[in-house]
Amino acid sequence: MPSKSSSRILIVDDDPNAIKATSAILKKNSFSEIETETDSRKVLDKMSTGLINVVLLDLSMPYLNGVDLLPHLHQSYPLVPVIVITSNKDIKQAVECMKLGAADFLLKPVEGELLVTALHKVLERKELSKQVSALREHLINDQLNHPDAFAEIVTRNRKMRSIFQYMEIVSASSQVVLITGESGTGKELVARAIHRLSGCHGKLVPVNLAGLDATMFSDTLFGHKRGAFTGAEQIREGLIVKAEGGVLFLDEIGDLSEAAQIRLLRLIQEREFYPGGSDNTCKCNARIICASNKDIKGLVAAGKFRNDLYHRLNVHHVSLPPLRERKEDIPLLLDHFIGLAAQNMGIKPPSYPNELLELLAVYHFPGNIRELQGMVFDAVARSKAGMLSLEPFRHFIAAEKNNIQPPRTNAVVADQQAMHGKLEEIWGYFPTLHEVNEFLIDTALSAAKGNQGIAATMLGLKRPTLNKRLKERKKQTP
Repeated sequence: MPSKSSSRILIVDDDPNAIKATSAILKKNSFSEIETETDSRKVLDKMSTGLINVVLLDLSMPYLNGVDLLPHLHQSYPLVPVIVITSNKDIKQAVECMKLGAADFLLKPVEGELLVTALHKVLERKELSKQVSALREHLINDQLNHPDAFAEIVTRNRKMRSIFQYMEIVSASSQVVLITGESGTGKELVARAIHRLSGCHGKLVPVNLAGLDATMFSDTLFGHKRGAFTGAEQIREGLIVKAEGGVLFLDEIGDLSEAAQIRLLRLIQEREFYPGGSDNTCKCNARIICASNKDIKGLVAAGKFRNDLYHRLNVHHVSLPPLRERKEDIPLLLDHFIGLAAQNMGIKPPSYPNELLELLAVYHFPGNIRELQGMVFDAVARSKAGMLSLEPFRHFIAAEKNNIQPPRTNAVVADQQAMHGKLEEIWGYFPTLHEVNEFLIDTALSAAKGNQGIAATMLGLKRPTLNKRLKERKKQTP
């Protein structure tokens, strides 16, 4: 949403006292760009400048009343919302105004809170409409206006490119951005890219919220005055102050306690906060980006996350795909991490056998890109004669498979019943253990393109064990 100070509002009313009262309400709520007009015949000329974001229109005026002016405004400037303000309580007239294009209808004397709420709504609606149009244009033309902003994110995946296009659009908004995705998918890289795209002059300040109770959350973000509590001998500026004019990146918001969620909700809604021990509010001038590796919607359904906070966070949502859905990026990421590891260790980047790509292509990467990075850095440290060995990767994958625990939920029974049906679909009957073993071996060999070492890793076997089974099968084949 455009900032209050940049939203130019035109008040159209033939009553100077009404204009004065409305202007006072707007200025009190930080709407500083205000224009006024008492002669309705001059409104369209004022609109021609293209600087007006919202019109507050009185209906009862001499010369050209608001009902007659409204359709002209809607036809000539359809993207500028018009809020009708009148002392006429006629419901039919309100309905007629909405049909003619009014964005809202308020009765005089207007309450300040109602007016400000109405302005927020129409400005948010206008901004979202603008973003949808821009995103549609981006997707149709398959364009990126600022590709350099995404230099840190190594990808050629089509879904990721669509996400970049979406990020370019929402980065111009002041609304919260929610980034979700499994651990290791690159949520902080996305936050940094949005920070670069936003043009914010301040820095990006990351905060990991995991493990913070409500008190620690408040002290970390809001700071405190001297003497706010026992041991508070010095003033502490919260991280919100350090992020002023920049971006506050709140990671792991799914771990927030109920009390901390309430405080975050107030911060987002009011854009203000109380430092510890202070009775005076401070303004938050930082853009807020939140991230979580948890299913926030699921937490809401389970009663562990506030529904109102979720909807405040979910205005702009970036959902990152796991690495297993970006398999075409594995060769790029492998080369990238080999280069980084070699640079850190002061050695020449080692080569790797083609079988490595085949091995990685059939692995599911529960730890995503961060897991691949760890694998590569370890393998580069162990490399000899300028060549990566497959063994560190095989060892890592085998160890990961051994760490996977079987599910222990009531859903297991349903899953077993579903599996029973699938097995009978494949064989036409419930297969024997021997038949399933043979099927798994053949499937692994097919996925590994005949490479017995990779197939053995997929099956959780040592290569000699698989080789022995294949030889026994060959002997048994007539």
